[in-house]
Amino acid sequence: MDYLATLSPLSIPFYVIGASGDHRLAVAALQRGARDYFALPDDLGLLRRSLERQRTESRGRRAAERFAEDERESSGFGAIIGRSVALRQVIEQARRVAQHRDVTVLIGGETGTGKELLARALHYHSPRAAAPFVEINCAAIPANLLESELFGHERGAFTGAVAAKPGLLELAHGGTVFLDEIGNLPLELQPKLLRALETREIRRVGGQSSRKVDVRIIGASHVDLPAAIARGEFREDLFYRLNVVALLLPPLRAREGDVELLAETFITRLAAQYGLPPALLDLETRSRLRAHPWPGNVRELRNVIERALVLSTPGHLELEDLGASRVIPESGGELPFPAPLRTITQAAVERMLRLAHGNKSEAARRLGISRPRLQRIIDGLGEDE
Repeated sequence: MDYLATLSPLSIPFYVIGASGDHRLAVAALQRGARDYFALPDDLGLLRRSLERQRTESRGRRAAERFAEDERESSGFGAIIGRSVALRQVIEQARRVAQHRDVTVLIGGETGTGKELLARALHYHSPRAAAPFVEINCAAIPANLLESELFGHERGAFTGAVAAKPGLLELAHGGTVFLDEIGNLPLELQPKLLRALETREIRRVGGQSSRKVDVRIIGASHVDLPAAIARGEFREDLFYRLNVVALLLPPLRAREGDVELLAETFITRLAAQYGLPPALLDLETRSRLRAHPWPGNVRELRNVIERALVLSTPGHLELEDLGASRVIPESGGELPFPAPLRTITQAAVERMLRLAHGNKSEAARRLGISRPRLQRIIDGLGEDE
């Protein structure tokens, strides 16, 4: 009754021996790749439980593979719309990088250029595609909570930590962590992230031991990180560890021909979403779309098209509703002058926040400063340098 069996369709080899069988044969089978062996009839219950566990794991793997395939179609490189040379060069670089499962990537580009979409494409075209893709916006989570979100915490690590909680780096094991707006990562957390990148180990808040993690890190920032390093707001060693491969997404104004292609795509998708007939772009509308500088890039274009479709007569895209030809002025009146530098700085920040509709990251980008520095000015700490 000694034989090596392969459980089809799972292709999981196991070795079955009789109660009086030679266990040396089973050891040899394990060395040849069998996962386990069972002595029948004594181990019949163990065998049944093992087969059920293998079936469950196999179903989970197949489900993950199907999900990854669906995401590859909806969030892969094919979902990045554009035919311009500037964009296709970046996509070709990204395709080459994606196949290497451990290469760290840093994506740069202005707000609204599609950094998250590119990060998802990198993941779902990589050997890690069947594992989780976990995104965290470093600018959207308060600094006192961000460490726990990234690294997890043990029970009792701080007030309110009533149970242990794994961090996102643990939950993404085998997959990819996308750290959006990494330029806003608090300075005190940067050494801990650097250590995780170098050792592939993390330690939960309040924990005493390290845990292995297997993730690819993709960072993204619209902040000029070298300038942030010069201001002492970002660690140079972390920058070089992240900047193994740098991908810079071009702004929409530098993507010749892509504005009209994107506009047509958004019209088709949004018209279907709202149950409206598709609208045609006439020559005057196309001209205005091309002339607009699109400071908000692809995100701004999509919002403009959506607003125009909703407000226009069905089947038309009326110019007065498009709003694309109106460039937002960079000032809403004169700044106080003469005045102390701190007063002028605060007034400039307040004015830019209004222009950016309260979006602090966008206001910081337009002012050419980091978001932490913007926040310090808002808090009244001042920036006199």
